Amino acid sequence: MENDVAEQQEEEGSSSPTGIHFPVMDRNPSPPPDAEDGEDGDVDAIGDTVYSKHWLFSTLTHLIDMVREHSEVNSEDQMNLSDDDEEDLCRVWDMAMDKDVAGFLQEFKAADILLGVIAKSRCPRLTEISVGILGNIACFPDSCLSLSQNEDLGAVLLLLLGDADPPTLLETCRLLLTCLSHKDVHSLWLQRIRRQPSVRSNLCFVMCSSTNVDLLEKVGDLVDKLFDLDEELMKSWITSQPSEDKEDDGEGHLDLTCCLLEAAKQLRSENLNALEVYVHVLQLLTTVEEGIQVFAAPDGPGASVWSFVCEVVCEDLCQPNDLPVVLQEQKSILIQAFAVLQALYRCRDQWCNKTDTNLPLIGSILRVCQYRSECKHHATDDQLQTLAEITTEFLADVCIDIPKEAVVGLVKEGFLTEKTCLTAAASLHPDFQTSFQHLQAALSEADPHLADVMRTRLPV
Repeated sequence: MENDVAEQQEEEGSSSPTGIHFPVMDRNPSPPPDAEDGEDGDVDAIGDTVYSKHWLFSTLTHLIDMVREHSEVNSEDQMNLSDDDEEDLCRVWDMAMDKDVAGFLQEFKAADILLGVIAKSRCPRLTEISVGILGNIACFPDSCLSLSQNEDLGAVLLLLLGDADPPTLLETCRLLLTCLSHKDVHSLWLQRIRRQPSVRSNLCFVMCSSTNVDLLEKVGDLVDKLFDLDEELMKSWITSQPSEDKEDDGEGHLDLTCCLLEAAKQLRSENLNALEVYVHVLQLLTTVEEGIQVFAAPDGPGASVWSFVCEVVCEDLCQPNDLPVVLQEQKSILIQAFAVLQALYRCRDQWCNKTDTNLPLIGSILRVCQYRSECKHHATDDQLQTLAEITTEFLADVCIDIPKEAVVGLVKEGFLTEKTCLTAAASLHPDFQTSFQHLQAALSEADPHLADVMRTRLPV
């Protein structure tokens, strides 16, 4: 299953992040200075644009000469771009968002030129710009196909995931995500990534060590896309052993789930929307046996993930005083979060004391059930229907062995009222009879009045 929204976003391209501001939002960048009006200008124009072939050719030729001269004179020293050179290259970056320009660059063998620049560059900013230009070229299917078939470029881009420069990493992830969003070439990239173990270790390192919100979000998008496209790749990353990641007997091996959790923690306080992609990746892990085994292990990450996702649900997504519109806005991430928690709850025997009950979490489940019961006018909303189904199933799992003490606590904290009790009972009746009966029995001991109300309104 593929995320069409993510695909659309990736195909929009990116503009150059520079202090020099070009008007790229509402119209194309201003034409380069060499473009002329009149007949000669029309001949020199790229496609239907006002961009100059001569200027673009001159800029790329200058780039080649500049990198070659630096590598011949002092190849080990870091190279610095002049303001004028950076401005020209950023213009190329922005211009590459135009289909005609991207096509011309492809015909001009810009991919090979930029590959050579990346290989010889001792300038992080130049590498970033080069990858950014390739990322914009890749937004168009024909250009993306041509780029993707370049084996040397593919190998270099995967190695760039180990680069130390965050802006370069960001553009590299964007380029890879763009290519993976094109159906005609994503299988080619998946094959490369399967053969390159360093992709896993490099992405894990970024997730567990970076504080760059934009980079963490883009890495999360990339991992999510990879796992969404290739379940076998996901399984291999889950079960990866140290010797598979490094040639140094596993030194520095990073656990995938712990790295995902670290990135999610970093994003939680910065960007709740970006957090959603990491919750979705955790959900994907729970859909395969290999993931469940990791979560169920006594010394595994199950307890940490459970605690974190519970906090997100109860403190960020579903607070008692939230208006119904808040739940409506958060329904997508709530579906994923509850799916993760339900899977962890079902395998909690190894890492959790079954007598410990998270009252705020149960209160959140009851609140969502209550909201769904009051939103009959949203009956055709597929996401709300999915949310209703998963919360009902989760509630059934909780109620199957809920102790009397927990019910007493729910009543005392105001989570279980006559209204929410009837909603919960109606949700469980008649599809989850055992859970329904157990809740009724626990209520009979904890709050006989609520038990009588429940018995009267919804007899077994």
